[in-house]
Amino acid sequence: MSCLRTSRYVSTAGLLTTTRAYTSPSSSIQELNRYDNLPSNSRVFSLIQPTGRIHLGNYLGAVKSWRTLSNSNPDSEFLFGIADLHAFTSYKPAAELKDNRYQAIASLLAGGLDTTKCTLYFQSSVPEHSELNWYLTCMTSMGQLNRMTQWKSKAQQSQNSSITDEKVMESTKAGVFCYPALQAADILLYRATHVPVGDDQSQHLELCRNIAKSFNNTYNVNYFPLPKTLLTPAKKILSLKNPEKKMSKSDPVQASCVYVTDSPEDIQLKIRKATTDSIQGAWSFDPVTRPGVSNLINIISGLTNESIEETVASIQHLKDHKSLKDYVAKLIIDEFHDKRQLYDELLKNRDYLDSVCKQGRDKARELASVNIGDIKSIVGMD
Repeated sequence: MSCLRTSRYVSTAGLLTTTRAYTSPSSSIQELNRYDNLPSNSRVFSLIQPTGRIHLGNYLGAVKSWRTLSNSNPDSEFLFGIADLHAFTSYKPAAELKDNRYQAIASLLAGGLDTTKCTLYFQSSVPEHSELNWYLTCMTSMGQLNRMTQWKSKAQQSQNSSITDEKVMESTKAGVFCYPALQAADILLYRATHVPVGDDQSQHLELCRNIAKSFNNTYNVNYFPLPKTLLTPAKKILSLKNPEKKMSKSDPVQASCVYVTDSPEDIQLKIRKATTDSIQGAWSFDPVTRPGVSNLINIISGLTNESIEETVASIQHLKDHKSLKDYVAKLIIDEFHDKRQLYDELLKNRDYLDSVCKQGRDKARELASVNIGDIKSIVGMD
């Protein structure tokens, strides 16, 4: 599979060199069976929201994948960070937001991200994100944003809701409605070729590609590559108490969520109380009829790097639900043991966290400032 990165836009003696508009690749989704099969010279970009300490779903869905990708592909470039501008779409007291931002950085470092192999920074520390967001928002129709489904969830509206409904309009903040345009700006600012995201963000990546195509066609340039959605092996981790919904820090039932910072005793207790079923006999992966057991199998698969099929085969010796839960709890405890200790140490050293973020900011801005300069030249804002 060929790399999607295009040659840099060229500006010489005030004259812009343009090429034909970018055309879409045959597939916008790449599924990695192995972490080391990225095309050479790819640029991978992803952000995580600062919701404080990370939970098992965050770790398997983002942090572990980011670590493995950046460690396995030395000839590619990786930019990872904290989406604190996105976090501003819902109110948090200033002190809480600041603490959450530090906890998120500490979690990524404790999770094993190596800053010699990736750029790690706060989104808000690179103002080019906001500048490109404005240009792209002006090019994005209300209809495109209205068709996105996540703003409806965030605004606590039904999936049949429309922003044209007066009650919906009055109760929905503009930032919640428009944030997919900022998400596109985040990605396109660095001309990323691949974006690892969960299934729930695939719709936003398609919008991002549409915005990139619209920009390229409008200005008759070949500037933005069309980023591929990168589906990594980790699957969505569900609530331990209600495996019909995603594991989430906001869940009022705290036993539904395992955190990297949980003690071994807390992890054992939460897994022991996890919802399963009463089916006896061989273990099977069936999210419809056995959602609780399937969620535990997903967790094992994510921690051991085995496929679902391999995982199911490997647990057949476990004789009952207690044995399965004990096995899952031990895997999580072993995985998080060193990370929990490192996380605690990092949070006590904010000077070190500040130095990491400053280094990442400077690296990100070096690239962002060049690209925003090109973009301003293209649109006539130079």
